[in-house]
Amino acid sequence: MKKVRIAGVPEHFNLPWHLSIEKNIFRNNDIDAVWTDVPEGTGKLCQMLRNNETDIAVILTEGIIKDIAAGNNSKIVQVYVQSPLIWGIHVAAGSDYNTVNDLQNGKVAISRYGSGSHLMAIVNAKKEGWETNKLQFEIINTLDGAIEGLTEGNADYFMWERFMTKPIVDKGIFRRVGDCPTPWPCFVIAVRNEFLEENKETIGTVLDIINSATKQFKSIPDIDKTLAERYNQKQEDIKEWLTLTEWSQEKLNEETFNKVQNQLAELNIITEKTTFENATG
Repeated sequence: MKKVRIAGVPEHFNLPWHLSIEKNIFRNNDIDAVWTDVPEGTGKLCQMLRNNETDIAVILTEGIIKDIAAGNNSKIVQVYVQSPLIWGIHVAAGSDYNTVNDLQNGKVAISRYGSGSHLMAIVNAKKEGWETNKLQFEIINTLDGAIEGLTEGNADYFMWERFMTKPIVDKGIFRRVGDCPTPWPCFVIAVRNEFLEENKETIGTVLDIINSATKQFKSIPDIDKTLAERYNQKQEDIKEWLTLTEWSQEKLNEETFNKVQNQLAELNIITEKTTFENATG
């Protein structure tokens, strides 16, 4: 049996992986799939790929393209979620900030440099017409760190997936002052090059299994109830999220890759570009 290490964020997007593991679908195909939850997000996942701590990462598109351009020896093998990620822009409930525009000179809480919360803060600043080189950042590592950072005033706002953050809004800890959807498909599947080259057939089987799971995912009876219970969400929020979320079974195309990389370059997030051939497999 071939062991395959898979890592991703502990969010509802990744339930198809967990269900496939729990139902022994990987094991029935001679694959020992070992999942690791990574609450720190994209920056940590990039590090894990670089350090041979995972074989596969389910990861934000912009984050892995940035890191491959910076020398991460991995390839994007497929788009995982085709729809945009809706980043909620959050402030502490008791803060004086009421609109996105109020945050122009505010300090941004980010999980780490190179994370989605970091990159999308720059994308949002550009969209708002702010000077991106004047942004200030405070590293908070995780969602719990963001709660502490905003509540104690160490940072002024925090961008994270809107629905996963909504329970914190509902509890009156955060207020959401706006949204910033990614202008591209939000999640891809990336594999370390060494593992990919040595295990092409195994990776093909992994993709076949997860693609079958995501195709059928929305038609699973009471899937909204299951998601709500497992991810501490309200069922009506999950129903809305399901209408907005589309999984993919397709490879990343060159046009989308160029769109993401060109925007990263325009925002000075990357200084040297990579090629589509180097980044995808």
